[in-house]
Amino acid sequence: MFFTYLRRELRRRRKAALVVASGLALGIALVIVVNSVSSGMSKAQDKVLESLYGLGTDMTVTKAAAAAGDGEGGQGERPRFQFDAQDGDSDEEQSSDRVMVQGFQTLASSTVGKVADQSGVADAVGGLSLQVMKVSGQFTRGQFQQGGDGQTQGQGQGGAPSGGTGGQGGEVQGGGANFDVNSYSVYGTDVTKTGLGPLTSSKITSGRTFKTSETNAKVAVVDSAYAKEKELKTGSTVTISDTEFKVIGIATADSGDAAANLYIPLARAQTLGDVKNKVTTIYVQAADSQKIDSVKSAIQKNISGTTVTTSADLADTVSGSLSTASSLATSVGKWLSILVLVAAFLVAGLLTSSAVSRRVREFGTLKALGWKSGRVTRQVVGEAVVNGLVGGVLGIALGLAGAYAVTAVSPSLQAELGAAASGSGGGPGGTGGGPGGGMGRQTASRTLEVALTAPVSLTTIALAVVLAVAGGLIAGGFGGWRASRLRPADALRRVE
Repeated sequence: MFFTYLRRELRRRRKAALVVASGLALGIALVIVVNSVSSGMSKAQDKVLESLYGLGTDMTVTKAAAAAGDGEGGQGERPRFQFDAQDGDSDEEQSSDRVMVQGFQTLASSTVGKVADQSGVADAVGGLSLQVMKVSGQFTRGQFQQGGDGQTQGQGQGGAPSGGTGGQGGEVQGGGANFDVNSYSVYGTDVTKTGLGPLTSSKITSGRTFKTSETNAKVAVVDSAYAKEKELKTGSTVTISDTEFKVIGIATADSGDAAANLYIPLARAQTLGDVKNKVTTIYVQAADSQKIDSVKSAIQKNISGTTVTTSADLADTVSGSLSTASSLATSVGKWLSILVLVAAFLVAGLLTSSAVSRRVREFGTLKALGWKSGRVTRQVVGEAVVNGLVGGVLGIALGLAGAYAVTAVSPSLQAELGAAASGSGGGPGGTGGGPGGGMGRQTASRTLEVALTAPVSLTTIALAVVLAVAGGLIAGGFGGWRASRLRPADALRRVE
């Protein structure tokens, strides 16, 4: 009898039921879209951080910044390049390169073991970030032209004519320089622990990665963008400071820029940078992601002279359109969805209550025929819950369509990382430093582009179902309370 009456009443009052269901559907759809976009924002930020430090890294440990004038904490010595001037008819090309530690801040390799021994640390691995600046080209000596008799004399490197100083004046003609400056980043990775560190944020798309036995081998993995620029492939050779390395693999970054242009074994990087048994960054994986703050405190307390940076710290340095959109989704979006949902619940309740007032004679007659107030209330609540479920189905469909539309469009958002994130405060520095990148304590901001998606989780769907049932119960509560207060005499007085 309950379901028969319920089906008949919903058919008879289709328009009113559709209005109630549509209001609930709008609120539920908005909740789904906002939650999905917020989840997509969170994943986009995770991708940005992973592009810096790789998968599985919960925090990084670097050398604490020293006070100005305290040796290593200063600006560091500027690189010098020396060339011998060639004769005018010489086409010999010269080159000179300098390998510098990014940020000039290093920790002893033994610090990696100390960090790994701290309570709550699952694994720790050290890495060395280098910046290589290479100047190559032709440098030719000018010729000194003696005035008057037209005698030509060679000019020495010191700038004075080599044929003596007569009374007649003269000038230097010809000579000059034609050179190119190439700057790129190199990361020394611990090949015995390839599951942690910046290289994990890239996938090997050609060749292979390092073997654990290649701790001091002259092999390199090249970022795909850099390989395309320099026309490198698996099997090619690349020269770093007069040392040839064989390219064994090409790595493609999952998102944004790669952590470095070239990856080589840590021991080889230490030799190139003349920093034996030194690292610039220690990448740490916590045993429990819920206890990262306590692990950070333990490292800072027990290992002096270090700076510990967690993913949460780095997230605070992210700015740009990604940060703005994330803030809007978190604040404005969530509050807007809550307001729309509350309004939908209130409208559904008022419409149900209004419908009950138009059915006074119906409910009064049912009571006169023996229906108790509880049965009338259950009937009204049942109708409202069905309306809520219909609204939930419509809302889920609309929400999924909205989330799919966001994912299909995949708007590109920019994430700008401050100098503290991309420089010596913990990251390898990447490719954004340019010719001078990584040479000072601070580096330029690094901008990454990420595509926004809106993944819908089962939790979000379950939340939508709960909201649909809750909306039906709230609306039914309004109407049921009104129906339970009706008396048969009031209904009979309205009968014409």
